[in-house]
Amino acid sequence: MWDVLVAFPAQSLIAFTFGGLILNFAPGADVFFATACGMQGGPRAGAMAGLGVGLGVVWHITLAALGLSAIIAAHPEALIAIRWLGAGYLLWLAWRSWRAGGGDGSARGMVSPVRAIGRGFLSNALNPKPILFILAFLPQFTRPEYGPIWQQVVILGAIFAFTGTLVTIGYGIAAGYLGRSLSARMGALNKAAAVLFGGLAVKLAVS
Repeated sequence: MWDVLVAFPAQSLIAFTFGGLILNFAPGADVFFATACGMQGGPRAGAMAGLGVGLGVVWHITLAALGLSAIIAAHPEALIAIRWLGAGYLLWLAWRSWRAGGGDGSARGMVSPVRAIGRGFLSNALNPKPILFILAFLPQFTRPEYGPIWQQVVILGAIFAFTGTLVTIGYGIAAGYLGRSLSARMGALNKAAAVLFGGLAVKLAVS
């Protein structure tokens, strides 16, 4: 694996890393999900949701390295099934958030880290878009002369997942602190989180 890594030209890795960062900083489904979790549960919940999203990216990278992503992408019915599962999960989160109500804000930040990570993971793993994105983006930076393609995918995927996870965690933490400053309006925050989750569900279902 090390031999493959050093075979990459430095400028190629730099271009890939910066390209990935630009994509990660652009607000997308992962960022909105971590933001919603941070608004609702506080900085820790936002950070753990971002970590879960990153683990979801690792899941997609693993599928790509094993060649399974290409198989899934070749079967539209599989992509449709994954998309509807993901949309259903997000709608469930929206429903839970909407019914959470207000309270005195003392429960903020009490979301289980494991639960927050799991939610982040499922939100990404049940989204077929990363499958298609990875198949379109990563191969542009691979070359047969660098070594086995699957190892190149693992290396590039690890870089993309690491930087993307840091960015998403940052968004989640920032949203958590913003939500903490507005904890007296917890009911409105839960409703805002529900709207974000619901919007993501609709976007995933109709895309």
